[in-house]
Amino acid sequence: MKLVLSCEHAGNALPQQFKFIKDAKDPVWKTHRAYDPGAFKLFQELSKIADFSFDYKFSRLLIEPNRSLHHRNLFSEYSKSLTAEQKKILIDSFYLKYRNEVEHCIAACREAGEEVVHISVHSFTPVLDAVERQTDIGLLYDPTREGEKNFSRHLKHELIKELDVRVRSNYPYFGTADGFTTYLRTKFTTKYIGVELEVNQKFAKNNRFSNDFMQHIKQGLFKTMQRHYINMPSI
Repeated sequence: MKLVLSCEHAGNALPQQFKFIKDAKDPVWKTHRAYDPGAFKLFQELSKIADFSFDYKFSRLLIEPNRSLHHRNLFSEYSKSLTAEQKKILIDSFYLKYRNEVEHCIAACREAGEEVVHISVHSFTPVLDAVERQTDIGLLYDPTREGEKNFSRHLKHELIKELDVRVRSNYPYFGTADGFTTYLRTKFTTKYIGVELEVNQKFAKNNRFSNDFMQHIKQGLFKTMQRHYINMPSI
């Protein structure tokens, strides 16, 4: 069994050729709409126990790597007015480049006879549209896939033991909504467990979760992997 990590909203950077779309005075580029605060540092910590890890550091307001090509929000209000040629560059050189790297890695692991656990690391804003989200951590998965359901159940149990926090399944989003793991399930019907780990940004200060908080999440994931893979290296 191999552990693959990804972080689709790791940063809010813009490639040099697209920096013109950003108004430096617009505060949106430093908010959750542009990236997932705290997610990248957590991803880096979890990567210490992963076999493979991939992160996308460019802002989701340029092109959204966690949406399908047909999704109406693939391009934001800041990038929808780009030319067809500019959008093709974004799709080919950024969106597909990143997603294909992850997909090819998973495919190679499966071809080698390995089952893959793919954890997509995210964070979410505590309040959206004036409604407070009612969880500390969310685990998003497809409940019709027994492997994902069982893995998420064990991970939820371990996280609650480690942190004494509220963990909910398929909240604050549905695990079957349009997203990268949802797409990958259509490609890998077997030997693939895809779970989105969503952590409440209320725990993040200065764009990072505390070291202790991240260590407990790592330990919870490690113990869950041990349940499924007895030869998991120690940490």
